[in-house]
Order: sequence, then C-alpha cells, then structure tokens
Amino acid sequence: MIQEDPADSAPAAGADATEEETLDPEDWPAMRQLGHKMVDDIMTYLQTVRSRPVWQPIPDQVRDELNRPLPKKPQGAEQAYRDFIDTVLPHPMGNIHPRFWGWVIGTGTPSGALAEMLAAAMNPNLGGAEHVPNLVETQVIEWCKQMLDYEPASSGLLVSGGSMANLVGLTVARNTNAEFDIRKQGIQAAPRAMTLYGSSEMHSSIQKAVELLGLGSDALRNIPVDDDYRIDIPALEKAVAEDRAAGLYPFCIIGNAGTVNTGAFDDLSRLAAIARREQMWYHVDGAFGALAAVSPDLRHLVAGMKKADSIAFDLHKWMYMPIEVGCVLVRREEDHRRAFSLTPEYLAHGGDRGLLAGSRWFSEYGVQLSRGFRALKVWMSLKEHGIEKYGRLIRQNVRQARYLAGLIDQAPDLQRLAPAPLNIVCFRFQASDLDEEALNRLNKEILIQLHEKGIAAPSYTTLNGRYAIRAAITNHRSRREDFELLVSETSRLGRALVKAPVS
Repeated sequence: MIQEDPADSAPAAGADATEEETLDPEDWPAMRQLGHKMVDDIMTYLQTVRSRPVWQPIPDQVRDELNRPLPKKPQGAEQAYRDFIDTVLPHPMGNIHPRFWGWVIGTGTPSGALAEMLAAAMNPNLGGAEHVPNLVETQVIEWCKQMLDYEPASSGLLVSGGSMANLVGLTVARNTNAEFDIRKQGIQAAPRAMTLYGSSEMHSSIQKAVELLGLGSDALRNIPVDDDYRIDIPALEKAVAEDRAAGLYPFCIIGNAGTVNTGAFDDLSRLAAIARREQMWYHVDGAFGALAAVSPDLRHLVAGMKKADSIAFDLHKWMYMPIEVGCVLVRREEDHRRAFSLTPEYLAHGGDRGLLAGSRWFSEYGVQLSRGFRALKVWMSLKEHGIEKYGRLIRQNVRQARYLAGLIDQAPDLQRLAPAPLNIVCFRFQASDLDEEALNRLNKEILIQLHEKGIAAPSYTTLNGRYAIRAAITNHRSRREDFELLVSETSRLGRALVKAPVS
C-alpha cells in the first residue's frame, strides 16, 4: 500500500498561499533589463566575430569551472549570465567565424538567433494539436518542396538534421518495400535478406540508420566510385543483379547529392531510372548539396533528384540556419504516415473544434512526440531574405571554392587532391623529399596549428591514402581574403615544419 505523504495532501482551509512558487522572475523589470543586455551583447559578439580567433584551446580553469557540483541554492539570473559570458562564450566551436570551413556546418544568422529566442518563449510542442506553430512548419515544408521542385502532394517533416532525415527516409523505404508487415513482425520475419546500395562515399549516417533499422551493416553495399568520386553505375547494376541471383532482396538505392568528402554528385537521373526499373526505393542524401537547387546556375547538378521517393537535407548547412534543423521529404504521404503513425487513446485527435483538432499531427510522421518549434527560424529567415538571396550566397560559396582551388593550383608547395565541383576543396602541403607517411604527418600538424593559432578551421579527410586538408565552404561571412590567408598560412606553416620535421 502506498502511503500518502502529508506534504502532498490537500491544504487546510486558510493555508498560506505564499508557499506556492514559480520560476518566473520576482523582478520583471530587472529581467527585462537583463534580456536587453543579452541581445545587445550577442549582437556585438556577432558583429565583431572577424576580430577574434576562429578557435582556441580550452584553458584548464574553464574546464575546472565546468566541473563544479550541482547548485543547491539560487545564484540568480545575472550571475548565471556572467558565468556564461566569462566561461562559455569565449570558447565556441568557431563555426560562426568567416574562416570556419570544418566539416559541413553552417554559420547561423543574427535574425535566426532571435527567432530561436522567440520560439523558446512560445515553447510549443509541434507533435500535434491545433495551434499556429504547426501551420508554420507546414508552410516551411511546402516552401522546401518548392525550393527543390519536388512533388507538390508529397509529405515532409522538419528534423534535427541530415542524420535523422536519412533515418526517417530509410525507415519509410524499408517499411514500404518490405515483403511483409515489418512493423508487426519485425525484421526477423523477412523471407529474404534485404539489401540496399550506395557509393563508398556515403555519409556515415546512412550506415548508422541501416544498423538502427535492424538490417545490419552487411546489408549496405558500398559501391566503388569513379575518378570524380561518383558512384560507378555498372558496378551498381552488377551488384544488384548478383544479389538477386543469390536470393537476396534489393530494396533501396541511395544517391548522393554532394558527398561529404569532396562534394561529388552521383548521376541522380540514372540512379532514378535504375531504381524504377528494378522496383526499388530511391533515396537521395542531399544533406547540403540538395540546396544547389535554389541557385539557377547550379540546378543542373540535381536534375534527377525530384524523381526520388525520399530526400534528406539540412537547412542548417547551406541555408545558414542556426543548428539544428533538417528536413525529409517523402513522395507519397501515405507511405510516410504508415511507417510511423501510432495513435493511442491519450493522443486521439480529429474533428474541427478544440485543441485536439488539426489535420496534421507531425508525431505521426517521425519518431518524436515532443518536437520543438524549429520551423520559426526558417520561416522568419526566408521572409527576411527571400530565396533568391540564398541562391546567390550558395553560388558565391561555389565561386569561392573555385577561387581557393585556383590559389592552390598556383601555389608551388600546395597540391589539390580531388576535383572541386561544388564547395569542397581538398589539398595538402607538398614536399618532394618526403614520403607519403611523412607528408600525412606533416599535413596533420599543419591542420592542428591552423586551429590552435586561431587562423582558420578547415577539417580533414583521407583520399587514396593521402591526408587532405579539407575546406567545406558553407559560410556566408567568408571573403576571398580569407582564402588567401588560408593558402599563405598553410604554405608558411608547411615550410617551417619541413625545416623542423614533425616526429
């Protein structure tokens, strides 16, 4: 028997109501003043970002400060903010800086940051119900379809990023093309082992999704690529035919719209034709490259993408939105909903009246029931700038990549290691008297010093066994002078290190 705690029992008549507490401020004018200061400080921080190092090592005293015990007593909002200013703000990842080109991470915008504040103040749950934030997300999804020239009747969902978008898209692919009721019986009931196909340049999130879906990484066929890092079409067709002959069940082809290592685009139209011929699902991972569609000069790169059954892409990459916001689009709404819809009594909804109304409950199209208002920053940003400006910025990044590639090609001690068809440039410092192993160590040290000295923040990859410094340009703040500095400093550091070799 559960005994009632006296503190939880109903209060006696006349009990002192002042014992009830809230997390709202006791002094609203003081909180308002602090809020104004926060906005002023952060706008100055963004405005002056170019004057600071891209990145700097985290001091021991900061690590110590962030290893303190759980606070038991109030410290107050002003103290909490001072701690943020002193401890957190000076040591960012660096991706808002003009010379950040690491991985593929967008820069965010001032208005996007303010939109995040507005969304947090409203604090809605976009799992469902009848409220305007759901309509905002619906409109953003419609705009995404228009941006990519995708099927108007298709379904969509805003998610945390490309990894989740791939997981959702491949879940729909698996469930729709399975030869049995996979939601009821589970993957162990499959009459034949299911297989899916993409290039060896696929993002790791694809393999993670395949593993989470219970298919196992062995089911994912990594097809070789050509000299331009695009999927080898004859090798793909051969692999599908061999698997069919072996009694397996090929069910999905994955196309890359901008690979993570080099920015290569698979032949999306040919992949669509193969998928249709083989009666397979066609999923496109367009994490950043899909958004080439918004630039008239680059749209040809994604000509076959609109034939996909599902598309995954990120708005916080090449649309420069604050992290996190990605999107998945699914051609047939019924396939999308059938893969995820589950409505117990406590989530029952419908009708045309009350909070339980609303024709679209986003919880029926993905994993999450609790969902934040990530649509607001996209909605406000698109209204502020218009899609044509985003197209110009994307084209600007591509031109900057070509400018960087040209600088590298002209530099006597630098070597470009891959084509630069879009916005990713891979290169290294070259010294003729060093073997490949020594060159790899040397370029790794160059990259670390670029980071530690606060000069620039590219990342790296390995291409054909060669360590490559990799600049992925999804930054609306970068200027040509920034790439000139990257080239000159890479050469300077390389020459200095050759004189004092890295052990």
